[in-house]
Amino acid sequence: MLAEVLIFVPSVARYREDFLMSRLERAQIAALAMLAEEQVEADIQEELLQNAGVYNVVLRRNEARQLMLNSPIPAPIANTFDLRNAGAFELISDAIRCLVDPEPQVIRVIGEPVNMAGLLIEVTMETTELRAAMIDYGLRILWLSLVISVITAVLLFLAVRVFLVKPIKRVVGNMEAYAAKPEDARLVIQPSAGVTELRQAEETLQTLQTQLTGALRQKERLAQLGGAVAKVSHDLRNILTSAQLFTDRIETSEDPIVKRMAPKLVNSITRAVHLCESTLAYGKAEEPTPTLNRFFLSDTVNEVLESERLSVGEHDVSLSEDIPATLKVRADSEQLYRVIANLVRNARQAIIATGKPGEINVAALEDDENWLIRVADTGPGLPAKAQEFLFTPFQGGTSKGGTGLGLSIASELIRGHGGTLELERTGPDGTVFCVRLPKADLQPV
Repeated sequence: MLAEVLIFVPSVARYREDFLMSRLERAQIAALAMLAEEQVEADIQEELLQNAGVYNVVLRRNEARQLMLNSPIPAPIANTFDLRNAGAFELISDAIRCLVDPEPQVIRVIGEPVNMAGLLIEVTMETTELRAAMIDYGLRILWLSLVISVITAVLLFLAVRVFLVKPIKRVVGNMEAYAAKPEDARLVIQPSAGVTELRQAEETLQTLQTQLTGALRQKERLAQLGGAVAKVSHDLRNILTSAQLFTDRIETSEDPIVKRMAPKLVNSITRAVHLCESTLAYGKAEEPTPTLNRFFLSDTVNEVLESERLSVGEHDVSLSEDIPATLKVRADSEQLYRVIANLVRNARQAIIATGKPGEINVAALEDDENWLIRVADTGPGLPAKAQEFLFTPFQGGTSKGGTGLGLSIASELIRGHGGTLELERTGPDGTVFCVRLPKADLQPV
């Protein structure tokens, strides 16, 4: 539309100027005819004026202003337009006023004669024919512009379809085909777009698809490897369980060497059995969906602590809890037991490894949004590597020889409740883990 305005308005203004200049030229020819003949009959003068399309003609020659042709003017002169020094803005504004004003007017037009035929020529004329000619010219310009616009629109449509729509459809089709079979490397897109931005998008998509296909292949291999490891762990656990029974018999031997070596053998086998059990637990596709119910937290915690006290043995490790007797939580009691037991067991093993006395405390409280369960110990703290990969399986072990599966499984179980398992602090004075269980959507009891 802006292009149409920039073309149409100056064109109409130019046409009006040419129309008026044409009338001045025709009037000049009629005036020169009057100069050639001393006596011209009135009907000839009238015919000359009609052919020129004006009412009268004034010609200035040699500083003398002379009325060359004259006829009655039907109305007073409304405006005077001097074309000798008219600027573009003035011509455009005059043309617009002529188009929007439908009332016929008598105007005076002043210009310079052609071929040095005088100093000035002046005519009076009516605007009706001028306006009609301008409207006719404007309509022809509009029709031409419409044809050009239609052709341009068709060319633009074809260009957009060829250079944009078809490449985009190709990308979309490739994405749909790849989504159906992402493991098929033949479906990875091959960049071919001519438009720079589209080609960059295709190259980015190609990189993404290549990486995803590789990741899927790796995932499939890892799944197969995981299945094999699970089978090996299962059979190995059975073998080690049998070996553990034999080591119990060995511990009763009176041989001093056997007595000295048996505990180490028992510990090694126990760790191997624990590794097999953890690997089998983590190798499951997913933990079952938690069955949420309300229960007293202190009962579950006391059960965990009683079980751990049996494992403390001769070591100086005290276990305590600070949980309100009336505090109820909404969770899966079995899964929460596993989480707390894992945290307490890790803390016990860390303290025992130091050979120094220590304390483990399980505390709980609640606020408007969450239940908070903290497991704190006075152990040596977590090493830097354990903190970096704390919840990463097979990397975040907190004790020597650990697999890191316990914390990974515990974190997964708490996420299933919509909560979080976080390391609040750790250092030489001990470690604190916090279990956060949300109260959201809790139904009143």
